[in-house]
Amino acid sequence: MNPSRSRRLRGGLLVNHPDVQWDGVLELPFGVLGVRCDSRQLLQTEYLTGADSAAALAGRAGREPPAAARPLLERLREQLLAYCADPASPLELPLACVGTPFQRRVWQALREIPPGRVLSYGELARSLGSAARAVGQACACNPFAPLVPCHRVVARGGLGGFAGSTDSGGELLALKRWLLRHEGALPLAPAAGAPGG
Repeated sequence: MNPSRSRRLRGGLLVNHPDVQWDGVLELPFGVLGVRCDSRQLLQTEYLTGADSAAALAGRAGREPPAAARPLLERLREQLLAYCADPASPLELPLACVGTPFQRRVWQALREIPPGRVLSYGELARSLGSAARAVGQACACNPFAPLVPCHRVVARGGLGGFAGSTDSGGELLALKRWLLRHEGALPLAPAAGAPGG
């Protein structure tokens, strides 16, 4: 998956799509998050990087979110800011029922991993009676990061991928490092700065 392209759900799977219209774009300490929702539930959240981030922020200027979505967007913003202040703060909002039955099982298992703890893809797979590669693919299709914390799953010998990217020097894996450091699952970086710092 090309991480610089927005993704859209098709048949329960996320696919690259450059024309996703975000209902909200949130600037947070860890980066920019695109949000699709209705009045009742989140439909998708996605980490936006590079050109996608700049385009989403520019597109947000002077444009109000849909009225029906504003209360949920505000609750999401409040919960994410609370999480940024304290990683033990809960992220509990209604999520759309999307994905395959297996993906939903993986995503539920991810939500049960507490902040500050990581599991390997293999460990999570064994707990689900599955294979590490299948768990990794379900993590890559996660439409609700960070509410469904796929960053808490790592490879046996390192970070593994994140949000469909395996570029070790890329923005998405830097974001995974930031989230894990914030939660205390990785040692703090020697220099403060942007995600991955």
